[in-house]
Amino acid sequence: MNEAKSVSSHTTPRLYSFGGTAAIVTSVGLIVGFGAAAVSRATIVSGLVIIALADNISDSLSIHIYQESENLEARAAFRATLTNFIARLAVSMSFVAIVLLTPPSAIVVASLAWGVLLLGALTHGVARLRNVSPGREMLKHIVVALAVVAASRMIGGWIAANVR
Repeated sequence: MNEAKSVSSHTTPRLYSFGGTAAIVTSVGLIVGFGAAAVSRATIVSGLVIIALADNISDSLSIHIYQESENLEARAAFRATLTNFIARLAVSMSFVAIVLLTPPSAIVVASLAWGVLLLGALTHGVARLRNVSPGREMLKHIVVALAVVAASRMIGGWIAANVR
């Protein structure tokens, strides 16, 4: 029997958690890496907007095709895809606002703080729905995100020092 699956109320965080997490970690990584490479504010904003659109559309399409391959009901697959896209776009644009509105010397710190706050809130909400310890989950997720950010900083510093 070929029955389409639908999205239940318990899977609602799945609609935005991937997109939100991807936007947070990617945006902070990009800002910190570009900060280490000492690029202009315009370059940072360009990178964030390009990722917010191009990578977001690519990921959203990938999620949509995956959901279709899992035989998720067409309306539920579309809703999940659209919700992911909107969540990721909104989060990415919040980082664009930080870059545009924050003094250059504070962009990295402000972005890190905003990213940790957003990732912590998202993780806390998902952990509560799963009935697991929010503190432990938040710590795990923030440590992984900070590892990505540290790698981005090292890459940005290396490129600034070695690529001319």
